Amino acid sequence: MSVTASSGAVNARPRLYQTALTSTISQVEQQDRFPGRSELDDLTAYFQSGVKRLEIAAILTKNSDNIVSRAASRIFTGGSAMAFLEKPKEDEIQVAQDGLPINIKRSMDLGLVTYAEASSNFIDTIKSFFSATGITGVIDQPPANFRPINISRYGPERMKKSLRDLSWFLRYATYAIVAGDPNILAQNTRGLREIIEAACSTEATIVALQTMKQAAASYFVGDAEAIALVGQYMDVAIAEFKAPTPSEKVRQRNSSDLQGLSLPQIYFNTAERRQKFVMKPGLSSTEKNDVVRAAYRQIFERDITRAYSQSVSDLESKLKNNEISTREFVRRLGKSPLYRDQFFLPFINSRALELAFKHFLGRAPESREEVQKYFSIVSTGGLSALVDALVDSTEYSDYFGEETVPYQRGYGQEAQPSRNWGAQFDLFKYSAPFRKVPQFITLFASYQRSLPDQHVYGSGNDPLEIQFGAIFPKETRNPSSSPAPFGKDTHRILIRVGPPTSNELGNPGAIGEPPGTLGPKVFKLDQLPAFSGKKFTKGISIKNTENSTQAVIRAIYLQVIGRDVYEGQRLKVSEIKLENGEITVREFVRQLAKSNLFRDLYWTKLYVCKAIEYIHRRLIGRPTYGRPEMNKYYDICAKQGFYALIDALIDSTDYSAAFGEDTVPYERYLTPAGLSLRKNRGRAVEKADKTKTPRFIELGAVTEQRSEVSIRDRIAQGVTKKRVQTKVFKLTNTEPVEVNSLVRAAYRQVFERDMDAYVADEQFSRFASRLKNSEISVKEFILAIGTSDLYIKEFYTPYPNTKVIELGTKHFLGRAPLDQAEIRKYNLVLANKGLKTFVTELVSSLEYLEAFGEDVVPYNRYTTFPAFNYPHTQELYNRLAKQDKSIVVPAFESVKPRIDGADLPLLSQQLSEAKAESDRFIGSVTLV
Repeated sequence: MSVTASSGAVNARPRLYQTALTSTISQVEQQDRFPGRSELDDLTAYFQSGVKRLEIAAILTKNSDNIVSRAASRIFTGGSAMAFLEKPKEDEIQVAQDGLPINIKRSMDLGLVTYAEASSNFIDTIKSFFSATGITGVIDQPPANFRPINISRYGPERMKKSLRDLSWFLRYATYAIVAGDPNILAQNTRGLREIIEAACSTEATIVALQTMKQAAASYFVGDAEAIALVGQYMDVAIAEFKAPTPSEKVRQRNSSDLQGLSLPQIYFNTAERRQKFVMKPGLSSTEKNDVVRAAYRQIFERDITRAYSQSVSDLESKLKNNEISTREFVRRLGKSPLYRDQFFLPFINSRALELAFKHFLGRAPESREEVQKYFSIVSTGGLSALVDALVDSTEYSDYFGEETVPYQRGYGQEAQPSRNWGAQFDLFKYSAPFRKVPQFITLFASYQRSLPDQHVYGSGNDPLEIQFGAIFPKETRNPSSSPAPFGKDTHRILIRVGPPTSNELGNPGAIGEPPGTLGPKVFKLDQLPAFSGKKFTKGISIKNTENSTQAVIRAIYLQVIGRDVYEGQRLKVSEIKLENGEITVREFVRQLAKSNLFRDLYWTKLYVCKAIEYIHRRLIGRPTYGRPEMNKYYDICAKQGFYALIDALIDSTDYSAAFGEDTVPYERYLTPAGLSLRKNRGRAVEKADKTKTPRFIELGAVTEQRSEVSIRDRIAQGVTKKRVQTKVFKLTNTEPVEVNSLVRAAYRQVFERDMDAYVADEQFSRFASRLKNSEISVKEFILAIGTSDLYIKEFYTPYPNTKVIELGTKHFLGRAPLDQAEIRKYNLVLANKGLKTFVTELVSSLEYLEAFGEDVVPYNRYTTFPAFNYPHTQELYNRLAKQDKSIVVPAFESVKPRIDGADLPLLSQQLSEAKAESDRFIGSVTLV
């Protein structure tokens, strides 16, 4: 028995539907050519209508509730259908100018929102009809058998689903309008008629779609182009809904493995449109050339006539003259020296085999036996034997025959087996020269690796034991492509909860034995003979002991529901019947499993496979065995529904043998992953010692007595005195003493020293007087002394511009330059406009205004420095300009060259010659 597996997930994300852009470019790309005139015209028309399409989609989205409302009012009677439309969370309550909240009623009064509800007024109906159809001209004849649906009889749940589906139709219509291709509508609408017929009326759905078409067109009165676009795509939705579900597309060749061999026809119809090239006798010369180039692209993965100006002219002429068939042409291309040089000799046999499958059959190898068979052929007979085996195969005849050029049969073209899904995508995605490592030989060789309890679709897709039965892309980054050795007939690995000797596989007769002390507690309702009149009734009587009966009922709730239930959720009538012996435990479990509580927990909110897994564990006490069992119950759910699934489980032989009539179901088996989740591994969790004090508390404990002074010193640790002693001088009044103190602080900040009285009186006395008289602000006083002749003499003339910029930012902004960009900026100002403009820009900057304002003397802004600027500023303030003329910023290390100049041959030769010349000159001078 061969073990089949999967190549795991793939990074590629195939497109699920076509757009006007992708469908056009896809056709051009398949033919390896430039777009033609007609294709460019199609793209131009699409792009020119892009804004119009977006506007249409936006308007339809904005008015979607109104459109759905009119459709619902057309097909439903007896109430407001829009009350059942599930909407997202409402926005915050709007308040009008009068302060009152705007609710729905007031919004309708103000004209902010409108809903078209059913009306019994005949005149209103006529007006509504002409407003929708008389102006736009959109009129559709309703089906003859249409009858309105009564809301009260239809039910709230079905109403919600119907309103949701109507909104869904409109939403997909907007997608198609924006995409410019009805592909997405065809894919998602075709086949819905059979589904909707089971719950609703086909005629009512068609009338609703027609009404939505009319309502949507009414928002574009006067815009014939928009009405035509809306009508075009809504007609597609109506036509696709009317069409019957197409039959499934089944693979033509036989296979012992039936995984993934049936593909819904709608996916094939909406997949990437792949052109098929067929050589017919009556084709024109151009069409025959297209067939030849298609064969080149398929066999050589490129158009060799265009790319390399190569061709097989004698074979081309024979094919065009109908002397050989397309199959023979493909065979000879595969045996040609060109194919041998490009796709056989550079690769090992296993990779050459994969490429041959891709080129001649349009697919990848699909099984280990297939790889072994053709590997033997290529090993013994070489390339010619491999090409003959593939071209002469029944599969080639079924798909391509004598006249059709082979093509890639990938995603959407036919049903694909899951085992080589990822590897086939990689084979199609990469060109042969870019990936020379074989994939399938390593994939199928790893089948024998032991990977217990993994999912059939890959090793990383079933990390949790409850997720068996569906694909879970758990690994989103670098998905695992290691195969899981599970086929469709593989039995799932399960661990017995109880004594191993009672495992039902090794000991089938022990299936009904209780697990004893090694397993869960088993609750069984004791049976006593019961008499109904003079007749004996078997198996329905119980002991009338309240404690035992209530314990059994509680155990049933815990096993089936998973928790204690609320008083209002209990099945009190069924409990009384169980206590009176009218029903058995088995029947009580059945009624509880069919209750609304159980259905909401384990059916309504889950997908079918996961629901089956949950319900199976609750009622049968074990996980499902594998794919056959899951397929069996899935078929019951699809054809008969939830209640038939419950009956099938409880009436099963497994339930009867394990629990009988009066035993409460209990957990009998677990998966290895489920068992590991319930156990602590080794010392992963240590028991905490409540008496032991944690180490970090011991290290942080204070063992000495500290004084208040010591505590203050520790709090101020790492903070310099300068930070505490900084004083800000701000002009708050014009008292002479305060003004003089502020003026002296300004001198210390700008000139880095106190000014002599005679110097200050000589140059700055008038500015100080104006400051005292409130004629100028402190900012203007700083600007005046910063542009004075003394400042130019002291801090501009002796230094280069970079040092001047450092001093300027220190004196007027209280910091060092921030970065090289700021230095370059002010360098340009100094070079072009001089110092006065530079100082004016600093004092007039927004930074100066935010930091000091109009009445504060600049100071060392210690607490506001960025981390990278703090060291430079401290270094500037810790030394005076007269003492050190070195530049603080930029403080960058010099860059050393990667190669020493002496190591370069030409440069070293020139250096040696220059040194020799210098030595001769020195020697001549010495002699003289």
